[in-house]
Amino acid sequence: MTSTTTQSVTLVAATVGTGLMAGLYFAFDVSVMPGLGRGDDHTYVTAMRNINTAIDNGLFGLVFLGVFVATGLAAVQQQRGGRADAARWGWLAFALYGLSLIVTAAVNIPLNNRLAKAGPDLAVARAGFGSRWNTGNLVRTVACTAALAALGRALTLHGRGSAVAGRV
Repeated sequence: MTSTTTQSVTLVAATVGTGLMAGLYFAFDVSVMPGLGRGDDHTYVTAMRNINTAIDNGLFGLVFLGVFVATGLAAVQQQRGGRADAARWGWLAFALYGLSLIVTAAVNIPLNNRLAKAGPDLAVARAGFGSRWNTGNLVRTVACTAALAALGRALTLHGRGSAVAGRV
């Protein structure tokens, strides 16, 4: 693979992965959590426990962490390839996606773990979970969506650089 092709593949992979993560978080914001919110405490807590168990799998982990690696690699490749404008957008995407990882580690995962260990009073478990988890998820959604937009801009600039280089 040529250097430009490798750069393109990495940038596209980062973009697609970021889109998948933004879409996952968005789906929780607009459907999963509002839907669960309409149920009773048992349904809410049981469903969230099951979701948290199901999502803890290799494919999700690969995308979740792989996006961060791919986005950083894409930014480095753009920088080394002389596409400073595309690299700046890549670094912005890297920082924004990094923010989503920090929120996940600092807010959502600890709340998930606490919910998993909660005692029999499910109303108390739910009350200490939902609002904070939803706020954290909204931050992840916004950060990932902004990262996706930044990667879209990086792709556009990368493509323009490739078109110009191809004409030389």
